[in-house]
Amino acid sequence: MSENSLAGPGVDVVGRIAARALAKREATYADEVRRLLDAALAVIRASGTASRPRVADIVAAAGLSNDAFYRHFPSKDALISALIEDGAERLVRYAARRMRTAETPEDQVRRWVEAVLSQAAENTAKLTRAVLWNAGGSAPDIDAGSPTPSDRLATLLHGAFAELGSQDPEFDAALVAHATVGSLTDFLWRRVEPTAADIDRTTAFCLRAITPINSGGSAAERNWPSRYPAS
Repeated sequence: MSENSLAGPGVDVVGRIAARALAKREATYADEVRRLLDAALAVIRASGTASRPRVADIVAAAGLSNDAFYRHFPSKDALISALIEDGAERLVRYAARRMRTAETPEDQVRRWVEAVLSQAAENTAKLTRAVLWNAGGSAPDIDAGSPTPSDRLATLLHGAFAELGSQDPEFDAALVAHATVGSLTDFLWRRVEPTAADIDRTTAFCLRAITPINSGGSAAERNWPSRYPAS
C-alpha cells in the first residue's frame, strides 16, 4: 500500500459517507413533510369551514416542533398550497387508474369525468371544500412553468383525444380540463352532488369539444348519440 493511499480517506469513501448522511436527512425530511400534510388534513377535516386551524394545531397533531414546520413551509398558506397540490396529484393518479379500466377512448373520457366530478361526492366534498376554504380564495403557490392541477388532468386526455380524431389534442384537452374543473368548483360551493345525468352531459360536452381533423366530424361525435344519449 502506497504512502499516498494512507494520507486520508479516498474520494469514493467521502462521497459514500456524505451520500448516506444526505439520504438519511432526506428521508427524515420527507417523513416530516408527510406527517405535516396528513396532520393538516386531519385538523381541517375536524374543523371544516367553521374555523381555520393554527400552525400550533397542525404541529401538535403531527407530533413535531415549530422548527420542523418552518423548515419546510414559510407560512400556513404555503402548507395549504402544498395540500392542494398533493390533492391534485392524488386525483390525477385516481383518474389514470379509472381510465385504464376503459375499453374505448370514449369510455376513457367518461371515466376521466367521473373521477374529476367524484370530488364533489358527499364522502369527499366536505374535506375538499374545507381545504379550499382554508386557502382563503388565494391561488395555489405554483412555480412559473409548473403544470397546474388542470394541466395535469388534461395530460391524461391527450391519448384518447388523439385517437378520437382531435386536430390538436393538447389544446382540446386543456379547454375541457379547465371547464370540467370549473364545473367541479361550482358543484362544491353549491353543495350539490353530481348526478349520473350531470356526468353524461359533461362527458358529451368533452367529446363535442374535440376539434375534428376533417369536416366529417370526429369519431366521438359520430359515436356519441348511440352510446351516451345526452340528457
